[in-house]
Amino acid sequence: MPTELSEAWKLFESGDPQGSMRVLRSAADRLPSADVAPLVAELARGAGFEDLARASTALAAGPGQAEHLYAYGYACVERGIDAVAVPALREALRLVQAPPAAPARGGLFRRRPKAQDAPRIGLRKVLLELVSALEGCERHAEALAVLREHDALLGDWPERYLTVYNALMSGRVALAREVYGALSAPEGVWTGPGRRIGRMLERAAALPPVDERDLRGWHYVLTGGLLTTLSPHGFDQGMTGRWAYLQDDFEHCRHGLERLRAVLAATGRTPVSVALLADRGSRALGLAAARLLGVPAAPFEPGVPGVLVVAYDLNACDPAVVAQLHERTQGQLLFEHATCWTDPPAVTADVSTLLGQIVSAPWEAGLRFDEDGDRVEGESDRRSAEELAEAILAAAPVAPQGDGQTPPDADEALAAFAARAGGSGGWPAVGPRDRVRSAGPVRSSRFA
Repeated sequence: MPTELSEAWKLFESGDPQGSMRVLRSAADRLPSADVAPLVAELARGAGFEDLARASTALAAGPGQAEHLYAYGYACVERGIDAVAVPALREALRLVQAPPAAPARGGLFRRRPKAQDAPRIGLRKVLLELVSALEGCERHAEALAVLREHDALLGDWPERYLTVYNALMSGRVALAREVYGALSAPEGVWTGPGRRIGRMLERAAALPPVDERDLRGWHYVLTGGLLTTLSPHGFDQGMTGRWAYLQDDFEHCRHGLERLRAVLAATGRTPVSVALLADRGSRALGLAAARLLGVPAAPFEPGVPGVLVVAYDLNACDPAVVAQLHERTQGQLLFEHATCWTDPPAVTADVSTLLGQIVSAPWEAGLRFDEDGDRVEGESDRRSAEELAEAILAAAPVAPQGDGQTPPDADEALAAFAARAGGSGGWPAVGPRDRVRSAGPVRSSRFA
């Protein structure tokens, strides 16, 4: 038994199914799917995923059969373990496109192909599921390679649309534009995605990202939002401007509001008021923003034009309220301080202070360091939103200190970028503000 699979079994048997699955995710491409399937079946039963348990059991009993590999891969994708699905779907794709075996030669009784020898699933079906699994792992370059390899068999929607999407998400703008330009007009459910990818390409043409480490440029291309700060830690060690973990503070919140003010000035935007969301963190930040901008503040009401909606973390807001921000009214802007890049919120913000995986707000209990440098559990700040707003306004607008390796990001550079975005007609973005699940071409390390 391969070392990784043995380790995964030991973790499962010791009562650590999460650890077991982490090992399987990381080692999936090096392990035969049929060998992994019995453990996946056990993990699936423990989680109550009977569909995945059945598909895993069938694959273990009938390895090498395309239909079993496909069903197993499909169930893995449905249950969010795309990395485990990829090798099974790759093998299924190889099998369904392989020529049928020739009859044995010699003798009077030549073997004729049996009906069950022929694949019972189509190549297109397997191909699309493999692409879906690769996209779920954000392995866009691999998804693009698979699609390009089979281009002669593809239709425009969704297959060549997926070529455009994965080309763009892997940084190949010229190829994405070429394929997009040859697509037929989208219809039905593909109308929305077709328009969205078109807007991405328009933004890429208006403000081309400098390279595949231009986080602000790519964030704008993919989401239509303006990112105002970069993480000052580990830029060259895998973070590229994103945060993995951040214990936020009042100074950073104030700095984020100052950067928001710089964006509004550079784009000539003056909100008529600040719309306050109900959660304490968003309300505190909204009250501080209103004071800083010199405009009134009032509880959020959908459909009010010209307002600035302020959120600390959209994932912590009422989902029903967030859904009302999917389509903005005239002049309405959405500002989010801490935007999660590994689990993006349901709608994209027009302005974000930072991109983080795990952010602990200044008023939340989080890990802190004592005078000896030891980590201790902090206490939550129970002050009201109004008192927290006063603390934000009293703080110095200072960016977190880092390791000195992040490229300079002066206020003037941000203002110039925002002015170009606003002048191009691409900001604020038009149309629905759909969630963009992928981190795109700019890669960053993340917690498992």
